[in-house]
Amino acid sequence: MKTREIDYVVWKEDKYFVSRCINVEVSSFGKTIEEAISNLKEAVELYFDGEDKELPAINNVMLGREVINA
Repeated sequence: MKTREIDYVVWKEDKYFVSRCINVEVSSFGKTIEEAISNLKEAVELYFDGEDKELPAINNVMLGREVINA
């Protein structure tokens, strides 16, 4: 089993915290931030289970917010 480092973002959505890995398309949620992160780690581990997939490296992260007309 390889050791990998993931990058993620967490936000509050209604009564749950949503966590999303930005290296691969995997997300999870929990009642607390800690639970959401723990659940995300488990989900990403399951994503890689038995596979020899590469984890794309994220060198720089920028989080932004813009206003759109919708």
